[in-house]
Amino acid sequence: MGMLTDEMLLESYHLAIELDLEDDFISLLLAEIYRRNLTITDYSLH
Repeated sequence: MGMLTDEMLLESYHLAIELDLEDDFISLLLAEIYRRNLTITDYSLH
């Protein structure tokens, strides 16, 4: 995960949600987002 930029990590998370990928994978992304103290925005509102 360290290779992903913050932007790429957030985009990956949103895409994983959109594609309804495995919960374990989404949880892994989410854990890294929290570790980096990033804010998740709801792109569906744009």
